[in-house]
Amino acid sequence: MSIVEQTRKGVRIRLEAEEAALVRALMEQLLELLGDAPDPGDELAAVGIAEKATKPEDPVLARLFPDAYREDGEAAGEFRRYTEMGLRDGKREAANTVLASLGDVTSKGAETVLGKEQAQAWLRALNDVRLALGTRLDISEEWYEEAARLDPHDPRTAMFAAYDWLTMLQESLVQAMS
Repeated sequence: MSIVEQTRKGVRIRLEAEEAALVRALMEQLLELLGDAPDPGDELAAVGIAEKATKPEDPVLARLFPDAYREDGEAAGEFRRYTEMGLRDGKREAANTVLASLGDVTSKGAETVLGKEQAQAWLRALNDVRLALGTRLDISEEWYEEAARLDPHDPRTAMFAAYDWLTMLQESLVQAMS
């Protein structure tokens, strides 16, 4: 069972081997979903501007990067052009912070002590992963009831369990930081 607690040195997170492996796998999947950073030789990209920016077709990416102006597609595209690269970079950075601070996972699990900025990055990355899973699962207010009715062999069962556990981990981290 995971442990999240405030210490004098920062927030201590202790994860069982399976939990740490899950966090690592989900962060790696998030990074893959976000894609690579733009080529540093691209002059516009170097200052965070996309040549063209459109709403992503993938519903998860559309949830992670929603339109700023729902009623005005042109304004939404222009806003996205100037902001999405920076947002993607921030999400990549948060996921990489989780992976780096998680360190090597042993048979005993993983343990780390996070400073304030690292803990904030963990919260952002956990939130992004929860949004991604929630979108794929079409999470609604009644998701607990839906998950309870699933056949244990349904592939979504594990995803619902991961979503629930991530929610608990995120809540524990918020409480430890308070």
